Amino acid sequence: MKDRCERKQGGCFTYILRCLDGTFYTGWTNHVEQRLRAHNEGRGARYTRSRRPVELVYLKEFDTKEQAMSEEWRIKQLPRKKKLDLIEAGAAETAAYRDLSAR
Repeated sequence: MKDRCERKQGGCFTYILRCLDGTFYTGWTNHVEQRLRAHNEGRGARYTRSRRPVELVYLKEFDTKEQAMSEEWRIKQLPRKKKLDLIEAGAAETAAYRDLSAR
């Protein structure tokens, strides 16, 4: 049985963060605002702790945790140029969430 993300929580998301040093971090969450806050407060991934603040640059919603995790893995395999292309292609969809980086 697939682990469905609850719509009241906002679904499951794969995201890309741009770190202060210009590198990217990719992850998944079912609470975008909380996860972004955790990264910026140093309670997120070890990778982002020394690269704060981070900025949300890509976000894509999925129905299940498995789908979001699969997309996370796929993105992590991409070279930087392909990640930049993905970020540019998803800019409109991500725009509604960009202000979360400032909180």
